[in-house]
Amino acid sequence: MKQTEWCVITGAPCSGKTSVIQELQQRGYQVVEEVARLFINEQLNRGRTLQEIKTDVLLFEKTILYRKLDLEKTLPPNKRIFLDRAVPDSIAYHIIEGLNPLESLEKSHKYRYRCIFLFDRLTLESDQVRSESDEKAEEIDYLLEDAYRRLGYEVLRIPVMPVKERTDYVLGHLGMINNH
Repeated sequence: MKQTEWCVITGAPCSGKTSVIQELQQRGYQVVEEVARLFINEQLNRGRTLQEIKTDVLLFEKTILYRKLDLEKTLPPNKRIFLDRAVPDSIAYHIIEGLNPLESLEKSHKYRYRCIFLFDRLTLESDQVRSESDEKAEEIDYLLEDAYRRLGYEVLRIPVMPVKERTDYVLGHLGMINNH
């Protein structure tokens, strides 16, 4: 397992991850956007519907897992990078979809992340990419925390607060306020 300086920002759908990732990017930090959202948007732009994209759930989840793995192979392990989700998130998503999480669990041992920030949930708002119910989002929140803890990570929960304050909270935890 290779130790990295990468920090994972994770949480259930509609927990504010993307807003904080965008704020971090605006402040000059290197970020990686959520692979699943990028893939879904790419497919929507090709004229497919969300239902069509997710028809074969196993294929969809494997595609996301392998895109994350391919992406992480390209990142320098010694550089502080903020990831909007990471490989272990696939464990939770495989479980929630009733799939065997063994492959995603095995692939989660390739890299060791510096820290895991789990964002507390906001009010669920649907968009063209989100398809989860409030109940499913709550279960995903639990499964994400469980997956990272089982992998031996300390999971730092980030409470609901305005985007700039949440971003400062993350950076403050890392001792990086105004230091990049």
